[in-house]
Amino acid sequence: MTSTSGQQPHRSGSSLRIRTPKPKNSAGRDLRDAITTGVVLGTLVVIALLVGPLAWYPLVAVAVGLAMWEVLTRLREAGYAQPRTLLVILGQVILWASFPFASGGALGGFAFAVLVLMYHRLFHKGADSKPENYLRDTAVGIFVLVWIPLFGSFAAMISIINEGGLAGSMFILTFMLCVVASDVGGYVAGVMFGTHPMAPAVSPSKSWEGFAGSLAFGVVTGGLAVTYLIKGPWWVGIALGAALVVCATMGDLVESQFKRELGIKDMSNLLPGHGGIMDRLDGMLPAASATYILLNAAALLNPF
Repeated sequence: MTSTSGQQPHRSGSSLRIRTPKPKNSAGRDLRDAITTGVVLGTLVVIALLVGPLAWYPLVAVAVGLAMWEVLTRLREAGYAQPRTLLVILGQVILWASFPFASGGALGGFAFAVLVLMYHRLFHKGADSKPENYLRDTAVGIFVLVWIPLFGSFAAMISIINEGGLAGSMFILTFMLCVVASDVGGYVAGVMFGTHPMAPAVSPSKSWEGFAGSLAFGVVTGGLAVTYLIKGPWWVGIALGAALVVCATMGDLVESQFKRELGIKDMSNLLPGHGGIMDRLDGMLPAASATYILLNAAALLNPF
């Protein structure tokens, strides 16, 4: 029916459209697979949280072992002579030595592993044969031992922090909350607003906007988690969030350069939507080292 009053028909609220910001970048992965895999991994972490160190250590040990197998396989395919099985075993020695002896055990295990690798590379063809690319392959092997099992031992040791009368699960939960917050903040900010590459020669997809999102989410979560979960000073939580984000970002860039030099996209296809185990642990492992130090400091400063 035509209006005779000369006024325009009133628009109902249902016809109004609210403009939402459009993503500036693609997610770069199958979200359905990524979410499903994330739920499975999250469930394993929750179970380990409930059980404590007796479940957390085996979970970290399996992840470290698989990550080493992926990385060493890719290195061997690229022509680097790496004793894969031996290095995986030595990686487990480093990690499990930290269970009874904490950081001293991890350091002792690492020294032992390096000595074994150095001597193995020297004589792996026999005493009468000259080793080839000794310095290169030994240095790469030591890099792998630091990058995965040594850093991984700090992730495992978070569960045995014994300060302030708090359960180890509280420290693991604090660490994981900060990791998740950093990932979510960086992912959302990077996809929605990322326009300024952080290190285009290493990882063109990583942006300063994504880093800012990670930092904002990580700092807020760190401050809240340290204050309410482990009763530490809020400023230690802020330092924890910032240090974790910086270390995780640098870890991501290190793995990006590693894959760029080897000419690969993912370490493996073991985790649908995520790539390989190391593609998930690249930032988490170095971040665990800073986390272990700062969570110990937060617990020592616990006023209760």
